[in-house]
Amino acid sequence: MGQGLWRVARNQQLQQEYGEHWDPHPRRHPQHCQGADIYQLLRARRGKEQQGFIDLEMLPPELSITILSYLNATDLCLASCVWQDLGHDEYLWQGLCKSTWGHCSIYNRRLPYGFSYRRLYMMLDEGSLTFNANHQEGISYFMSKGILVDHPKELAKFIFCTRTLNWKMLRVYLDERRDVLDELVTLHNFSNQFLPNALRDFFRHIHAPEERGEYLETLITKFSHRFCACNPVLVRDVGLSPDAVYVLCYSLILLSIDLTSPHVKNKMSKREFIRNTRHAAQNISEDFVGHLYDNIYLIGHVAA
Repeated sequence: MGQGLWRVARNQQLQQEYGEHWDPHPRRHPQHCQGADIYQLLRARRGKEQQGFIDLEMLPPELSITILSYLNATDLCLASCVWQDLGHDEYLWQGLCKSTWGHCSIYNRRLPYGFSYRRLYMMLDEGSLTFNANHQEGISYFMSKGILVDHPKELAKFIFCTRTLNWKMLRVYLDERRDVLDELVTLHNFSNQFLPNALRDFFRHIHAPEERGEYLETLITKFSHRFCACNPVLVRDVGLSPDAVYVLCYSLILLSIDLTSPHVKNKMSKREFIRNTRHAAQNISEDFVGHLYDNIYLIGHVAA
């Protein structure tokens, strides 16, 4: 835990001289960096060889949340034993819950008297670990605790706003729950995004299968319709359609493999990519297809 404090301090330290007194109210000085306050406080503590831990209550709440966000559930329990008052701060636990699990059905309910966000954090962590071992048991756990309701839109929002779920288990779950997958796709906003970048964003939330099959075809089909729905001007000006986007997505995936795989010795040239792609999607301009090639060549795989 102490190393976490110093890591935050080092990341936020400014290249400037500090005063001798630490100000616990950095909002009064907009130009003063909060990270400098942490660093000065920790350095003073080391210089005086004080015993024990830094009292996080001396820091603004947002900095306390930043520091504690480096800890997992077990370390947070230990930290709450050291910083007892802070460990019972419901606003802090609420912030930790919502920063890790951005959406839960329980957030929108009228919470009963005595409700504890600290207890909720532990249940969310337990449910996530359960999901990562068995996706069915994990979802059942969330529902049994009243954290989620069995509605496709609620489940999709939970998945979209959560960063602790194992992507392999998530892929299996979405393959089984196509209704949740449909809602998850609609949560993406691809407005004014270049096609390869939008596809990368899509596959960051919904990981592509390792092999080509029906599930990959389903993902690309849903992405194609959503991309066109989000970009009506591009559809009109460039001549895109869901079928054309579908073809371009497969072309981008194959090009990504060709350019990034060490096993492919003869890389596809830009001229070859334009010729092959326009043969399948004749309404797309040569310049547009050329920009697609440049994007993959410079940025890399769309499904990495």
